[in-house]
Amino acid sequence: MRIDQFLWYVRIFKSRNIASNYCKKGFVKINSQTAKPSKDPYVGDIISVRKNQIWYTFIIIDFPKNRVSAKWVSIYIQPTTSKDEFKIQNLQQLAKDGKRKKGTGRPTKKERRKIDEIQSRDTKEE
Repeated sequence: MRIDQFLWYVRIFKSRNIASNYCKKGFVKINSQTAKPSKDPYVGDIISVRKNQIWYTFIIIDFPKNRVSAKWVSIYIQPTTSKDEFKIQNLQQLAKDGKRKKGTGRPTKKERRKIDEIQSRDTKEE
């Protein structure tokens, strides 16, 4: 089974064409290696997908025969992205863009310090 087909079957993407385009752009990795759309994944492989500037990681448990409903997805993949990673990646994105999601309000003092730390680290690297 192709990786683009698998990602569509387990509802990571709305269409196989979108999944294929993400693979071509390098936003899909299998075991930390960039995957072409025709790459064959295996059970136990770790898949990383970059959507909306966040890297989501999954472990393949089994392969579906066709596209599955949302409640059966957990039979085929196990998400391994922690909530801490989401927060860190969101803060890094915020430090780059300077924009927050609508309705989230002003950053807290702790978030502001983290953003300043990320921005100062980025300026030191340049």
